[in-house]
Amino acid sequence: MPMSISPPVTMSATLAADEAIARRRQAGEQVIPMTSGEIGLPVLPVLREKLAAAAHLNSYGPVAGSTRLRTAVAGYWRRRGLETWPDQVVCGPGSKPLLFGLLLAVGGDVVVPVPSWVSYAAQARLVGARPIPVPVLPGQGGVPDPVRLRRAVTAARAADRDPRAVVVTLPDNPTGDVAQPDTVRRLCAVARDLDLVIVSDEIYRDLVLAPATRAESPALHAPERTVVTTGLTKNLALGGWRLGVARLPDSELGRSLGERLTGVASQIWSSASAPAQEAAAYAFDEPPEVTEYIAACRRLHGEVARAVADLFAAAGALVAPVRATCYLYPDFEPHRTLLERAYGVRTGAALAELLVARHGVGLLPASAFGEPAGSLRVRAATSRLYGDTDEERHAALTADDPCRLPWVRESLDRVAEALTDLTSETAPHDR
Repeated sequence: MPMSISPPVTMSATLAADEAIARRRQAGEQVIPMTSGEIGLPVLPVLREKLAAAAHLNSYGPVAGSTRLRTAVAGYWRRRGLETWPDQVVCGPGSKPLLFGLLLAVGGDVVVPVPSWVSYAAQARLVGARPIPVPVLPGQGGVPDPVRLRRAVTAARAADRDPRAVVVTLPDNPTGDVAQPDTVRRLCAVARDLDLVIVSDEIYRDLVLAPATRAESPALHAPERTVVTTGLTKNLALGGWRLGVARLPDSELGRSLGERLTGVASQIWSSASAPAQEAAAYAFDEPPEVTEYIAACRRLHGEVARAVADLFAAAGALVAPVRATCYLYPDFEPHRTLLERAYGVRTGAALAELLVARHGVGLLPASAFGEPAGSLRVRAATSRLYGDTDEERHAALTADDPCRLPWVRESLDRVAEALTDLTSETAPHDR
């Protein structure tokens, strides 16, 4: 008999879209890449120096991470109001593997917000669990509606399923929202009532753009059951260095999870890159040059994201105020009749394909984030509009008005032209 083969694992939607755009560019097409959250900025020079100076470190090291790194990370979280000790910290080769390891460590099914980052539900399936989708409240992406969370978990348990965890994202990908503190507190109360572990993905925490916006960690309200993850991929544009950290609760549950997580880590990645850990320890200590660099990145993200949001709004799409991250989540529902009549567009995927094929503007449909196929929302990531070279990107980072730089302005003008053409009442009717 032939060997049974499990269903194939599909590639991450963001990475697949990036590869498709790369192929278009290699074929000579001009494409505006707004599909993934790659932060298109140069490495802070002092971090390059720290990494190079640690290149001689070629031993595995402790599974949970070096003492130096774990101590620095504990300080990072203390400065954000979360009392943390080094033995609560586990390091890994990126926060993505850590999240996967945590799902293995927790076990059972997992509640995910709708919409949510492309890998939460996929990782749940990979570990043999089933994702339980729960919609978010309007304008509060990243945190499942607490009322619907209670109903969904109660119904799942009545059907003999075993939900044990809920994932939240603060701030959120894909919406760029920051859930209100009261919503976070209510979610924590429901999680405690239902004995759920909260996995709080806070990798965008340092990219809150609006001064009046506050990203409040569930670990403040349910400290005994909240695991927090973060990394340097977003705030310092170090995705390729693959370094993430998790903060386990200071509780019996947290110690048990920590043991299981390090067990998983020992079998999968052994330990994170030792040179990367050294550079990361310096970054998590937050010396002035690091905090100044992050502040400059945050300002640039805000300037460009707001400019792109204005373009979507001018084209008649529904777009929320820019609060955090480099993500926008515009909705073209007001143009549904026009888009169907002119282009036969009935789904977000068809809308995204039209924009990249006709105008060279790469976006991701809401269906990639768990929304229904018919949704006409798309996610736009603005963090790769800063230039194609480190020289251009550095200029964008230091410019008083980055949107006036020729290469940034060119991208904005092309997006504006695409959106104007797409939503014009004189759009072609014969497709």
